[in-house]
Amino acid sequence: MAEMALLRAVIYGRVQGVYFRDFTLRHATALGLTGYVRNLPGGSAVEVEAEGEKAKLSRLLEHLQTGPRGAQVDRVESEWSEPGGAYTDFSVRH
Repeated sequence: MAEMALLRAVIYGRVQGVYFRDFTLRHATALGLTGYVRNLPGGSAVEVEAEGEKAKLSRLLEHLQTGPRGAQVDRVESEWSEPGGAYTDFSVRH
């Protein structure tokens, strides 16, 4: 059985106004992950919390380190923990 995990990541740089949330939603949904993505106040960071198979979360993290065309990712801070099963799908929070 695949190892399950929770990934929390904050992506810094030019990541708002460049379809970063939609980009994240599409990749997370395609990978079968649950959780959310949202812009953080201040205009220069996006927060992602995702649950699922650790290997698929690692693939999502790779996508987040690049971002969509037009984005400039300066750094990604991530932490791993045990999944809580709090999500039924992946969504964009406003």
